[in-house]
Amino acid sequence: MTASSASRTARVQRETSESSIDLSIDLDGTGVSDIETSVPFYDHLLTAFAKHSLTDLTVRARGDIEIDVHHTVEDVGIVLGQAIKQALGDKRGISRYGDALVPLDEALAQAVVDISGRPFLVHTGEPAGFEFHLIGGHFTGSMVRHVFEAIAFNAGLTVHVTVLGGRDPHHIAEAEFKAFARAFRLAKALDPLVSGVPSTKGAL
Repeated sequence: MTASSASRTARVQRETSESSIDLSIDLDGTGVSDIETSVPFYDHLLTAFAKHSLTDLTVRARGDIEIDVHHTVEDVGIVLGQAIKQALGDKRGISRYGDALVPLDEALAQAVVDISGRPFLVHTGEPAGFEFHLIGGHFTGSMVRHVFEAIAFNAGLTVHVTVLGGRDPHHIAEAEFKAFARAFRLAKALDPLVSGVPSTKGAL
């Protein structure tokens, strides 16, 4: 696990009996991504996260998807959270808070992010049965919450994600990831008016 002090970048590698992950991140990128997780719809969601958060992201992941995509998907979320935490460094000069309201056709999702150092997730509003739906035939709707949990708890973020409307599971999941991305983009942004760490405690 390495981070650069000159720029807000990090690379995290993780090996378990269930998955092998190599992930690099640049928080001050332009949204360029190169993602291969062996779970196509997850690649789609992570590509959307990179694009809409203006975060450069490279992911190479292999896992026991012949059993279930669960291990690979959750483990990539864990590593992404660890990389975000590393890349944020001491958090000096960041805006800290971000919020976004994002539509995707009939779906509408809201996300609020606080780079607080206190992991917490509030995730509500997905319609009944969403968690059982196989999106693209392989990605279970319940994995959306698992990913947000993994990122929030490993990056030290407070995250609120609310689905305000939607019918198509693909649209709902993608709207959630895009809303999270846009909120994170604002929260991680460097604010020239912020001096030091944006907390009365002096640390985040």
